Amino acid sequence: MAGQIPQRFIDDLLARVDVVEVVGERVKLKKAGRNHSGLCPFHQEKSPSFTVSADKQFYHCFGCGAHGNALRFLMEYDKLRFPEAVEQLASRMGMEVPREGADDPRAQAREKKRKEGVNLLEMSASYFRERLKMPEGKAAREYLEGRGLSDEVRETFGIGYAPAQWEALKRHLGSQGVDESVQIEYGLLVHHEDSGRSYDRFRDRVVFPIRDIRGRTLGFGGRVMGDAKPKYLNSPETPVFHKGRELYGLYEARQANHRLERLLIVEGYMDVVALAQFGIRNAVATLGTATTADHLRRLFRLVSEVVFCFDGDKAGRQAAARALETVLPEMIDGRQARFLFLPEGEDPDSLVRKEGTEAFEDRVTCASPLSEFLFEHAAQGRDLAQLESRERYASQVLAAIEKLPQGVLKSLMLTELSRRTGVEQSRFEALLAPAPEDNDFAPVDEFFEPVVEDGEPAPRPRRSGGALGLMARTLQLLVHEPRLVERLPESLDWCGGQDEDARLCREVITLLRAGGYSSAQVLLMHFHGSEDGERLAALARRELLIPVAARAAELDGLVSYFQRASQTPSRQEEIDALLRRQQFGERLSSEERGRLMELLAAGR
Repeated sequence: MAGQIPQRFIDDLLARVDVVEVVGERVKLKKAGRNHSGLCPFHQEKSPSFTVSADKQFYHCFGCGAHGNALRFLMEYDKLRFPEAVEQLASRMGMEVPREGADDPRAQAREKKRKEGVNLLEMSASYFRERLKMPEGKAAREYLEGRGLSDEVRETFGIGYAPAQWEALKRHLGSQGVDESVQIEYGLLVHHEDSGRSYDRFRDRVVFPIRDIRGRTLGFGGRVMGDAKPKYLNSPETPVFHKGRELYGLYEARQANHRLERLLIVEGYMDVVALAQFGIRNAVATLGTATTADHLRRLFRLVSEVVFCFDGDKAGRQAAARALETVLPEMIDGRQARFLFLPEGEDPDSLVRKEGTEAFEDRVTCASPLSEFLFEHAAQGRDLAQLESRERYASQVLAAIEKLPQGVLKSLMLTELSRRTGVEQSRFEALLAPAPEDNDFAPVDEFFEPVVEDGEPAPRPRRSGGALGLMARTLQLLVHEPRLVERLPESLDWCGGQDEDARLCREVITLLRAGGYSSAQVLLMHFHGSEDGERLAALARRELLIPVAARAAELDGLVSYFQRASQTPSRQEEIDALLRRQQFGERLSSEERGRLMELLAAGR
């Protein structure tokens, strides 16, 4: 949809919904005085410490500290993003979710086109399912029966059949008034520019609809029933389908179990479906690509453990190495990644049929932890008795550890590397320490003093958890006081830096302006489950010691400093400007020549 959800709508929605009803549908609650209590759904406990208040419209767990309103509960329990949670609550109340900018004709056109595309794909999915039941789908039915798939599993995954004709789907959609150009845009037809001819992309294939987290069809995967190539064929990139973000089977896995703890990443559609046939309902497949960071971020929002499943051959090991590179930056504390290597010549489909459900699940449980695979992979082909090989081994492992976020896992990995190599851990930590940066500016606290409204310097806040940079202080103010965004200049040139805090600051300001949000909790919900969300949550938890009355002036002072800094040329820029004038024959004044000599001397 176009635009952000307005704050006024969120306030109205939360005023109408009953948090007790929302929570009570998912957690068994008992009346306890004016409140309701039950076992906390977010941690294991034997006696109830989870309370839901009808008066205050929030929940709180005295055991693990989980708390929030109905929106927060849906996000945490059902693993929804903020807009999805709002949509679900609004649907419950029979309300239409408005969006800022919805009266923009261009936004309306984009939204209309998106809805038409989703409807077109749903029509196509229905067509493929119907073809499977027809006489022309007999070979496909026999193929699926031969793979041991029950009618129930076929129905759950919406499996269909694309007829062995060049224009069967094209004619069907055309009869429904769908323009040929739209069918091409959404990947259902292949268009040859030379001949001008278009024909069905999927022909004589078993078809698997690829659904988003809400069950809407975004694209398709087709599998041949014989030995033709390619074995798998996916929809191309379209306005709604991006294979680097979507995962086959994720919707079905969540439908089977809303409280997933682990997800298994396999290679193909048939692996996902075959495992489901044997009761293993937590498998997903990438769509013809290696696992991406976007895939992993989506999965880690839902579960704390991801298991990569690979063939045990050389190609499988190489794929595992690529997956390791991708997953390392995502391994914040509390997350787990494991690597499962199957016997040579086996895939999940064949192995689960041969060994059965319990044996396959045992393999998953015993899969190699990330740390074990990392050390094993680095040691492969090296004689660690030799000094040079041990150096290359340590360097490779250290390069991988460097990609890990700061946390307990990183520290433990350094300890283990030290144990395996005999090198002191402090030496490795020194190698990972960032090099000191040249900084032409004075330290932050010496260079800039915020002021309060009477012109006197504001009291310097006590340090807590290390000093924050200026942009981080700006972010912290906006997290604690979202309404302060109204004081900011319209242009964002003052926060045009390339560092992460500047980028995040621009995103936060854009979001606050678009939604008109005044609630810090709503702001944090928008970024929930992402690295940016963790950064903002850390700033929100950090006590803001600036008095409320001084916060607006503090922000004004910060912005004023950034504006001055952005307008003041750097030493090198000033040198370049003076030299450029000389190159074009312009004579510098004695003051300018002196300035140039001063700048050049300062750089030595």
